[in-house]
Order: sequence, then C-alpha cells, then structure tokens
Amino acid sequence: MPILLPEKDPMGHAILDYYNGRRKSKIKVYSNLTSEEKISAAYLFRTINTLPPLETTALKSCRGKVLDIGAGSGCHSLILQNRGFDITALDNSQLSAEVMKKKGLKKVVLNDIFDYNIEKFDTLLLLMNGIGLTGTVIGLEKFLKHARSLLLPGGQIIFDSSDIDYLYTERDGSKWIDLNAAYYGEMIYHMKYKNISGEKFNWLYIDFEMAKKIGAKNGFELKMLSKGIHFNYLARFTINN
Repeated sequence: MPILLPEKDPMGHAILDYYNGRRKSKIKVYSNLTSEEKISAAYLFRTINTLPPLETTALKSCRGKVLDIGAGSGCHSLILQNRGFDITALDNSQLSAEVMKKKGLKKVVLNDIFDYNIEKFDTLLLLMNGIGLTGTVIGLEKFLKHARSLLLPGGQIIFDSSDIDYLYTERDGSKWIDLNAAYYGEMIYHMKYKNISGEKFNWLYIDFEMAKKIGAKNGFELKMLSKGIHFNYLARFTINN
C-alpha cells in the first residue's frame, strides 16, 4: 500500500485521537461482503494483558531482529521492545508513525513494505490479519518473493489470517462460492472516521491450505502454530532449502 496522507487516513486519525485522550474513537468499516462494522480505537492499543491468545503465541514465537509490518499504533512492537528485542515498526500511515514515536518506539519506519529494502530480519511479523495487506493471492506471491530479500538465513514470517468461507455458507449448509471468480478471500474495504473517508483497498483473508499451496509455489514451507476459535489461525512461513 502507498504512503497514506493524513486527509485519506481514517484509521491514523482514530489512533492519534485515542492517543490524545479521545477514548471513544471508533472507525467505521465497510466491505463488499459484510455490513457496516465498527472498530474501537482502544482495540488497536492492546497491552500484554489484553492480547488474544493467537497474538500472545505469535510474540512468543518471534526471534532475533523483528520487523513488525503494518504496526499501527505499535502495540505489538512496544511489547517486543520491552522484552529486549531489536524491533522495527513499519507502517504506511504518517499519523500512526507519529504516534508510535511518541509512545517511545526506538525504530519506526514510514514506508510501504513492498518498497522497503533497508535491513534484513530474523522475523517478519504480520498480526491482526496483517498478511491481508497483500490484497490478493497474486499480491501474496509478490510479497513472498520480496520477503526473501528481507529475511536473514533461517528467518521466518509469522502471520495470522482467517478462512472466511463461512460468509458464503447458507443456513442449510450449502455454499454459494463462485468457483469461476477470484479467490473467495479477496475482499474490498474502505473506512471512515468522523468526516475522513479513506480510499478503497484490497484485503486478503487466506485459508491455511491455500496459503500452504502459495507458499510451496514460491519456495516456502508453512507450519500451523495455533488455531483460533472463529476460523482464524496463526502460522509460520520458512524458506525451503
């Protein structure tokens, strides 16, 4: 995703408002498959005591130098920094980067992950379905190719995602997925906060077997680390030698 300017960054404004004390900040989220939802900015400021189990496991699975991709408010990066990790928080939001610096994160990078090539890391971390920023199955392949240039020998990609085929399931158990259409986990989103409306963007939810298939095609092995309670999972990509 390109760098987000403040006037097109509803989530960044919500993060900044929450940091500045407006605790009831909520972001409206729209997609091509679901009705309007709301995300509380408070959820983006989770602490070690309020993390979901999958995220707790993800942070415990990190090793070495870590790049937190799509870091948002920096909640995961801050936990890792406090644990002594060499952690870099990367986001494409100017406002989010500003907040992360104010929170005390030592290494904050404002960039699109596809344009970033400064350092190499032992762990690439993508949480809150961060792998979704790849947008499409083709985008995931592009990301994996790029990730090779960012990983040190023995490096790993840790991410969580969800199998959203339940959105296509009728009450009688039948499914209405169009097998001739694009992959069913490719969605289109846009967000609003106050009077700020963001651009539409592609977002990917990928089921484990499809992720494994795409990984193998691009020289990666995929291992399941944990399963959630609502079709979500945590997994690790490593390069096949």
